[in-house]
Amino acid sequence: MSEYKTILVHYDAGRTAPTRLDIALEIGAKFDAHVACLYALSAMPMPSLSHEAADIVREVQQRAGAEMLSNARSGYDGCLRRSGYAKAEWRTSSRDALDAVALHARYADLVVIGQKNEEWASGVSKNFERNVLLAAGRPVLVVPYAFERRPLGRQVLVAWNASYEAAHAVSGALPLLKQAGHVHVIAFNPDESGVAHGQEPGADVGLFLTRHGVKVTVSRHDAQDVDVGNQLLSRAFDVSADLIVMGAWGHSRLQELVLGGVTRTILESMTVPVLMAH
Repeated sequence: MSEYKTILVHYDAGRTAPTRLDIALEIGAKFDAHVACLYALSAMPMPSLSHEAADIVREVQQRAGAEMLSNARSGYDGCLRRSGYAKAEWRTSSRDALDAVALHARYADLVVIGQKNEEWASGVSKNFERNVLLAAGRPVLVVPYAFERRPLGRQVLVAWNASYEAAHAVSGALPLLKQAGHVHVIAFNPDESGVAHGQEPGADVGLFLTRHGVKVTVSRHDAQDVDVGNQLLSRAFDVSADLIVMGAWGHSRLQELVLGGVTRTILESMTVPVLMAH
């Protein structure tokens, strides 16, 4: 992927939605890309009630939904005024948020979503970001609900384990990597990952990136006393990374999401935006 032409950003009823839209607009401005802002919430099940009570609950939900939509649109308009970026559009969907994002993602190069905070109501389901990673079929940039806001993509940390998912993430992040001030590729405990790394772990992906004009350094880290997810966050802090790129391993079985431990740790504890791909 040489550059992004269409960026899809999910907008919900949470307080951090404007931040992820700001980041999507920032990326859009880098590549003169079209930014599609999609407002969609997760479907709320209707409790078992009498006909009269159900009508009252439905009316309350409709009023609350209309108010959340109005607030979201105001937030979107404010973001566009602040950014001054004009190549953006507002979309709404009555479909469940996951289905809506998965559908619109088919026609985008990059999807931007937010990390869920259990203490803040946002109108999306508990495992929304994890399910999007599996359903989108596109690289997904997950924006933390709390982090130090900096320009995106100046110092990038790539977690490399020579997997399909990691390769997909690097490919999806390539437009940002090519514009980065520096990219730090790190292979954690590569001897445990088998022969896919080659004779020198990280050397092949480093050469691949160099051929694309990316300024890159490659290192390996062997440590068994701390889990890789926390090692990755610690390394991101050490290099002042403003973006992490990594593969997301997982699958859905009987509608129960199973993700690798590293992916779960990052989704729960991320300190900078993370670009993932499955």
